[in-house]
Amino acid sequence: MTARRRGTIEIRPATEDDVPDIRTILAAHGNDGPIVIADIVGPYVQHLIRRGGARVAVAGAEIVGFGAALDTGRSVHLADLFVHRERLGEGIGRPLLESVFAGSTVRTTFASDDPRALPIYMRAGMQPIWPSLYVQGDARTLPPIGAGHTTQAADPDRLRDLELEWTGLDRSADHAYWAAMAGSDPFVVLDGSDVTGVGYARVRQATPIRVVDRLLIHRDADPVATTIAAMTRAGQGGPVFACFLGIHPAVLPLLEAGFRIVDRDQFMTSDPDAIDPIRLLPNPGML
Repeated sequence: MTARRRGTIEIRPATEDDVPDIRTILAAHGNDGPIVIADIVGPYVQHLIRRGGARVAVAGAEIVGFGAALDTGRSVHLADLFVHRERLGEGIGRPLLESVFAGSTVRTTFASDDPRALPIYMRAGMQPIWPSLYVQGDARTLPPIGAGHTTQAADPDRLRDLELEWTGLDRSADHAYWAAMAGSDPFVVLDGSDVTGVGYARVRQATPIRVVDRLLIHRDADPVATTIAAMTRAGQGGPVFACFLGIHPAVLPLLEAGFRIVDRDQFMTSDPDAIDPIRLLPNPGML
């Protein structure tokens, strides 16, 4: 692929040699930090690069911006877009965004609370649809699991095949990534013998809190019972964290059980029908 130039800025595909410089930019924006429990950000950035949709903006020999998107089958999802703090306002972000979205039609992303982000993404054809709510609490205070709901460890190939069966989307590379993450626990949620959800749990990088890394819920399943079962498994009797799209019906029962909204951002898309917010607890970087 030929590099694109805008003034003195070159935009080119990212390589794994760029990972340290990319992480420096992410850390400056609070999206990377000390590796206390396990390295989560490094493998994530490497996966985005291997998926082929990552770009860097380069001035001279210095990486001054990073953007990455991946094709989820539903949309081309913007995973990250960050510009070196000392180069903000220099017009780097827009051409970087154009590069990672090149050729896409349906687009999605999670926009930060930085007020500069929303106009850029709206000009790229996306509209704010739902807030995304990051909910955290003690798994011991979770509401009771619905009658008949259990969880069971599962091979990631089975989870891949179930997602393909339910949605028609082949996320093979992403399932392999989720399964390889530190502390990964691939599982299914069952209602009796019926599979109602496929999910992954993992550790966080700097704090001893387990995460529902992603949960896909069957269209005929009870979304609240399936979610509670998944969070109970992920939490392992301790603190647990998950991302919800704002209208998900499990949020209120969690708040009533003492869980808190500890962060929020904005889900944006060019197609409101791209995903069902009740059937997906997303991985914000990968949908």
